[in-house]
Amino acid sequence: MAGKYFDEWQVGERLTHEIRRTVTETDNLLFSTMTHNPQPLHLDIEAAKASGFGQILVNSTFTFALLVGLSVGDTTLGTLVANLGFNNVVTPKPVFIGDTLRAETEVKELRSSKSRPEAGIVTFVHELFNQRDEVVCRCERSALLQRSA
Repeated sequence: MAGKYFDEWQVGERLTHEIRRTVTETDNLLFSTMTHNPQPLHLDIEAAKASGFGQILVNSTFTFALLVGLSVGDTTLGTLVANLGFNNVVTPKPVFIGDTLRAETEVKELRSSKSRPEAGIVTFVHELFNQRDEVVCRCERSALLQRSA
């Protein structure tokens, strides 16, 4: 399923995204170093072992980025004008190397664009779950989408 146009969405609509992702050590290491995040909890196994987590903690900004990425193919691929913002980003449970993550989305709000009559704003609530069905990340994303022709 490709992304939908603004006028094809309905408030309350829910999607379970098919793509899952098992987080690897390489994912965490590359993302942390690529974004210049030197947090020892992400990069230093000995520091991580001595922490309350007892193991490497996956960078939460990777977790957030993965959540959004897993949702794009089903929500905004090919219909996006622009992402307008992300709100209420929370990471209620930690993610560890080897966790397998999946995403779900619900449409929270629809409104027409005042400045662009050919588009509308969809507010999505994205949730990311681990293999134990625990929510590990949640956010709201406001996206400006094209209307169908």
